[in-house]
Order: sequence, then structure tokens, then C-alpha cells
Amino acid sequence: MRGHAGRHGRRGPVRRALRALTWAGSAAAGALTAHSLLNARALRTPSPEPAPVAERVSVLVPVRDEEERAGACLASLLDQVGVADVEVLVLDDASRDRTAEVVAAVAAADPRVRLLRGDGPPPGWLGKPHACAQLAAAATGSVLVFVDADVVLAPHALAAGVELLRGTGLDLLSPYPRQLAHTWSERLVQPLLQWSWLTTLPLRAAEVSPRPSLSAANGQLLLVDAAAYRRAGGHAAVRGQVLDDIALLRAVKASGGRGGVADGTALATCRMYDGWPALREGYAKSLWSAFGSPASAVAVSAGLAVAYVLPPLAALGGSRAGAAGYVAAVVGRYAAAERTGGRSLPDALGHPASVVLLIGLLADSWARHRRGRLAWKGRVLP
Repeated sequence: MRGHAGRHGRRGPVRRALRALTWAGSAAAGALTAHSLLNARALRTPSPEPAPVAERVSVLVPVRDEEERAGACLASLLDQVGVADVEVLVLDDASRDRTAEVVAAVAAADPRVRLLRGDGPPPGWLGKPHACAQLAAAATGSVLVFVDADVVLAPHALAAGVELLRGTGLDLLSPYPRQLAHTWSERLVQPLLQWSWLTTLPLRAAEVSPRPSLSAANGQLLLVDAAAYRRAGGHAAVRGQVLDDIALLRAVKASGGRGGVADGTALATCRMYDGWPALREGYAKSLWSAFGSPASAVAVSAGLAVAYVLPPLAALGGSRAGAAGYVAAVVGRYAAAERTGGRSLPDALGHPASVVLLIGLLADSWARHRRGRLAWKGRVLP
């Protein structure tokens, strides 16, 4: 009898602790969803009918092994309206496929396109920052627009992006493209990109705050005032950063500039990864650096689990608080998808699974980083 009572006695504090955590997690999920709904209203949105651009714009495209994607990207760049004075500079970063030939054929047919040849990064540099630095050095525009090769722009994208950059007085603007997700892994993970900053980042305050943690940017499509870029040190200031887009925004802010994200749903589309193997490798190379240290990564993972995994698990056991937390999480995920052109239903219902997979990808990235086994497109990463 004493043993039976002892077991129940030990279970009591554990159950109370789990109930308390469930309440705390559900409250956090509700508060974060409320914040995301406010952010959805505050998110800057480019005009669908922008005014013509009067200044010179340099579009800079770093490419490596993009034979199958470069053509569509360049075609969309050459189909822009409202930008009379534009140059498109493409740097082939020692591709191992026919990327250079694809770009050269486009350049031969259109004088706005110029192909630059790279031979890989020197010591201390990562490949993409070095390619971007070379492109910026060759650019002559007052606005620099960095575009990844897997991005396809709408015809008004450049004009709308430049108009929003100048109209807001920002020095750097990152209009987040609509993320295309087709396979199960893409649909679980990719929507978390926009969901994360809509949920956690006070958008307008983040534009002017010098705090490094209040920074979000996406190098898929990034506009920056050329003078502000040089004042911040350009990509030389972020030469060894895996997340060079966020690092560049931080450098711009540190030099007295302002910048942040905007709604790029109607401006561009991007399919980053085509299935689980590519997605896992892509996140492995960079996710470890997102939170600064292993301790911070563990803390973020624990917070995500308490807010978005524990409540639905508790709901399965009959917890009303857990059910409320799960509903709040689904509402937040649904609203983010609706605001940014993603899949809302039924995908939002699987939000707990998305968070679990993200935590797993973060752990995998750190494990590979600690073992020195990170590589991307044939290059070993530090």
C-alpha cells in the first residue's frame, strides 16, 4: 500500500507541473498569435501599380550550379516594366554544370545582361557573400537588388520594390517572396519562414532597432540603397556569415541605417528545395547559426515545444487549456499563410508536426556543425 501511495505521490507534482506548462504554453501560443495578427496588418505591402523608376537599378544574381533555374529567373528580370535604366549582372561562381552557358546565351541576346566569372571564394570568405561582393563592386546603380537564381519575379516587382524602398525611407528592404511548397516536407517546413517573423518580430520597431535579434531578411530578393550598402561595408562585412542576408541587415543598422521585411507575395515566387533530401541539406548548412549558440538553440527549441507541441499533446488527454493552445497555434499558422500566399488548410492543422520537424532539423544542423560535416554545392563549410 505504501508503495502504491508513493507512486501516486510522485505523480502528483509531475502532473501539476505538466498542467502548469500546458497553461503557460497555451497562453504563449495565444499571445504570439495575437501579435502575428497585428503584424499582418502592419506588414508593408508594395503597390500593385508602382510609378516608373527614375534612377538606375542594378540587379545582381549570384549563381552556382543553377542550370535548370537561371533561365526562368533571367527571363522574369528582362520582362520588368517601369524601370527604364537597369543592368542585370550575373556572376557564375565556378559552376560545375552548364549554368555559365545558359547565362551567356541570354547575355548574347540582351545587352542589359552581363556575365561575370568567379573562381571561388578566398580564405575567410563563404561563396555567396564573395559572389555578391564582386557583383556589387561591378554595379553602377543607386539601388542594388540581389536576386537568387531560384526566384521568378512578377513584371512590376522591381518598380514596386524600389518605390517601397524610397517611399519608406528605408536603406534595406527584403520583400519576402511567396514560398512554393509541393512535397510533404516542404509543406511542413517552408511556411515557417514567414510564420516565424510574423509571429515573433515587432515589424515596425525592428526596422529602426539596432538590436541584432530584431532583424529578419531574405536574400532571395533584397533591395538596398547603394550608398548605405557601401557605408555598412558591403558583403565584406559579412564575409564569413552563413546567413549573410540577416547579417547584411545588421551591418546596415549598425552603420546608422534602417531596414526590414515587407510582403513580397505578389512580387516573386521561390521554390527553395524540391523534396526532403534537398530541404534537409539546405537547412543543415545554415540553421545552426540562426540562434547564436547551442544554449540559445536549446532554449528556443524548448520554448517552441512548450508553446506548440505540449498543448496539443495535452489536448489528446482531455486538457481544455491544451485544446485552446492548439487552436491558437492553428489560427496563427492559418493567418500567416493567408497573408503570405501559402497553403492554409489543411496544412495549418499540422503545425505541431512542423515545429517538431523544425526542432529536429535544428538538432541535425548543430550535430553536423560540431562534427565539421557541413557542405553545400560541393564546398565544405566552416
